[in-house]
Amino acid sequence: MKKLLSTQYSAGAFNFAILLARLSFGILMIMKHGIPHLMEFSSLQYKFYNFLGIGSRFSLVLVLFAELFCSMFLILGLFTRFAVIPLVIVMMVVIFSVNAGKPFINSELAVLYATVFIAILFVGPGRISIDGMMRG
Repeated sequence: MKKLLSTQYSAGAFNFAILLARLSFGILMIMKHGIPHLMEFSSLQYKFYNFLGIGSRFSLVLVLFAELFCSMFLILGLFTRFAVIPLVIVMMVVIFSVNAGKPFINSELAVLYATVFIAILFVGPGRISIDGMMRG
């Protein structure tokens, strides 16, 4: 009980928590967003949200890059800080552009993803990652 109420944690607990966040949010991003967008590419390419005025198709390709490839790097813990930057950008576009004018609660999921991705950007992938193994 004493340990449960403690505000201190071990390095192992921290690294496991970061691993859990990377795995769960990376897998969810791929399964719930990346794969469905990829499967619907042919129909979405003409009606996808066109951010930055670069066209719907290219916008979709950039989002797919983030949702599939960057999420895979996040899961592996490889180039983690670089990988979460596109994911944060996509979530910010969803929050402040796609859902602009709608009640903020509509952005709940994007805010949750963005918060975790930003936290990983700040703290890094942890030692249980390819990045952690390369650092030694």
